[in-house]
Amino acid sequence: MAYQSLYRKYRSQSFGDLVGQDHVVKALQNAVSRGRIAHAYLFTGPRGTGKTSTARLLAKALNCTDGPHADPPADDPICMEITAGTCLDVQELDAASESGVENVREAIVEASEYKPAVCRYKIFIIDEVHDLSAKAFDALLKTIEEPPPHVIFILATTEYNKVPPTIRSRCQKYEFHRGSIRDLVVTLGKVCEAEGVEIEPAALHTIARMADGGYRDALTLLEQVLLSGEAKVTQAQVYDQLGLVRDESVDALLDATANSDVKAIIEQVDEIYRTGRDPRAIVESMLLRLSDLTRVSHDLSTGADSSVEAALSAAAQRLGADRILRLRGALAEAHRIIRDVSLPRQWLEAELVRIGLSFSQPVAVVQTATPVAAPRGLAPGVGVPVAPRAVVTDSPVEVRSPSPPVPVRAAGSPHDSAWLAVVDEVSDLSKAAASRLQKSRVREVQDLTVVLEFDRAVDADWVQQNRKLVPVLAEKWAKHAGFTPVFRYELLGRSAPAPTEERVAVELPLEGNRLAEAAHEVFSQDGTTEAK
Repeated sequence: MAYQSLYRKYRSQSFGDLVGQDHVVKALQNAVSRGRIAHAYLFTGPRGTGKTSTARLLAKALNCTDGPHADPPADDPICMEITAGTCLDVQELDAASESGVENVREAIVEASEYKPAVCRYKIFIIDEVHDLSAKAFDALLKTIEEPPPHVIFILATTEYNKVPPTIRSRCQKYEFHRGSIRDLVVTLGKVCEAEGVEIEPAALHTIARMADGGYRDALTLLEQVLLSGEAKVTQAQVYDQLGLVRDESVDALLDATANSDVKAIIEQVDEIYRTGRDPRAIVESMLLRLSDLTRVSHDLSTGADSSVEAALSAAAQRLGADRILRLRGALAEAHRIIRDVSLPRQWLEAELVRIGLSFSQPVAVVQTATPVAAPRGLAPGVGVPVAPRAVVTDSPVEVRSPSPPVPVRAAGSPHDSAWLAVVDEVSDLSKAAASRLQKSRVREVQDLTVVLEFDRAVDADWVQQNRKLVPVLAEKWAKHAGFTPVFRYELLGRSAPAPTEERVAVELPLEGNRLAEAAHEVFSQDGTTEAK
């Protein structure tokens, strides 16, 4: 007898054999037993999760001799023909290779007009239906919308969003889920037992993890591992057969990176590279290991046996949850970039060294201001100390001390008190003006000249060049200080450059309602004023 691949040999032959799809099995069995059979089904989900196998099982349940039957006998002649693929009334099409409109017309549209030769229903199973062309979907639409009573469609796809809504709306949809690692380990263990193969639990866990929830992928990987021909399959053989990096080597590389040990990083990369692993496989192995370490560090099970869980727990405690998350973020970015690197090994070595050195440098602390209540008559943020809040970032950057807060001036000075009151009132009217006046103060008053001191030249320039704002400031000053000022603008420790036009004393021609309208015009256009 010709050799059969494991995924074909151990394909589910009954609803009870399906693993991890209980929700689909229960719904289909209820539909068959109650006679509520739809004319079109759409099975969607990741590859290797049993969509096509379930389509064949449904065809058996509907066409078995004494059916429809929710659990048809395996020795039924019609069921045996469907299993062998020789049943004339159950047609399987691969849309990836037969996507044209002519294929659909000949194999489905025209064939659906004839009644089944032997079975109760003529069933069309279309695998990867999303690969049909637009015209093929158009040709199929009318038939799938109003098929003859003896025709049932079962469509399977891994890309549900590519199936036209006109087709989706006419089908009962069933979603297939990825298998959990625990379910995959159980399934692989049964296959190994049936094949008479002894295998380590850790090896089964590694294969299940690499299958990414696909039962067919898991059986294919197992079949490749069994080619080693050893009496007992070990985890080391799985790593060698599948081209993976061993957990011990990955842990050593992660420890070296987290501990900023440049020498150990380079030595570990060289050692792993000599085993034939390419740089991308190294990064992927590190990410897979970090994924398991993240789960363990947060008291989540990985589905492995106790010995594997113990090793993961020890590695997670050694690294720490914070460093695990930082490593995951940095390596995820490296995995994205490494595909486009011309010298991947040299780049990976330098990247791991860079990541490792980042752990030895102080974490950046960005100071963000938390406002505190301002004294009465004092503008929020003007001359008021703020409470710093630390924000931790992954990348090491230069740590800059926050600018010292502007000292609060004594309320005993009438000129200081007047200016604080001016800034307070103006800040309530304009956020733009508030940000510019935040670090300003009265340096001195000489007769009617008020010298304003700014920490930043950009703020001094903005205020003195804003011809609409200055009259408002002068009006507020006159209100609190008792005289109309002439403002002069200077920087902290030196004079500010004079504006190009001649500075003139502000004589307020605006009073009463006219002044209020002008102030409203200035502060209702903050965005325009800011742009200047």
